[in-house]
Amino acid sequence: MNNQLKQLYYQDLNLWRQKIITAIQNRKLENMDWDNLIEEINDMGASEKRALRSYTKRLIEHILKLKYWKSEREYNQRGWKKEVVNFREEIKSILQESPSLNSYLQQNYLDWHQKSVKAMHQEFTIPDDSFVDLEIIMTDDYFGEI
Repeated sequence: MNNQLKQLYYQDLNLWRQKIITAIQNRKLENMDWDNLIEEINDMGASEKRALRSYTKRLIEHILKLKYWKSEREYNQRGWKKEVVNFREEIKSILQESPSLNSYLQQNYLDWHQKSVKAMHQEFTIPDDSFVDLEIIMTDDYFGEI
């Protein structure tokens, strides 16, 4: 069955997952497709990290818009604030499900902030002292107030 599972992995990933789950539930570990299972578990972790990075960068970008994009603020601030709330909640959900990713967030936050500033600087002027601490940006009622 191991060769069948390996072939199934490339033919129908969802059916492969169902068969792997059934094999684990029935403790039939001799029939396991270990290599692809390990790859799938690694991919899950990478996916969580990508989502955390993406939501964090979008949060930073929207805070920057609220703080510095004066010409667009009045018209767009309601939508930007809604996005800030959504991004913050997604980040919190990821960290609640995988608390160990908190250290990953803390280790990479400065880099993500710098990249977000660089991207947003293409649309509007951002001062050199635009850095917002992670703790502040994750505060529920913070929307870029100066």
